[in-house]
Amino acid sequence: MEILNYVIENRLVLVPVLYIIGEFIKRTEYIKDKLIPSILLLVGIVFSLLMGGDTAINNIIQGILVSGVTVLGNQLIKQGMKED
Repeated sequence: MEILNYVIENRLVLVPVLYIIGEFIKRTEYIKDKLIPSILLLVGIVFSLLMGGDTAINNIIQGILVSGVTVLGNQLIKQGMKED
């Protein structure tokens, strides 16, 4: 089962947007790394709601999904680059 099967096609644009926002947040000194996924979750939900086109609950679910894809993708990249 792939999570991307559940993400509405026009919401996929949020994945790179959230990734870039996460990278900017990571470079700040004021926000701890452990807060980045929570911030991206909130931003993903807000952006998805602003995009509209569906019911509010579906937009919230889409925001959660694109945030999850972003954080998972980031972790897969990090883990893939680690040397054992």
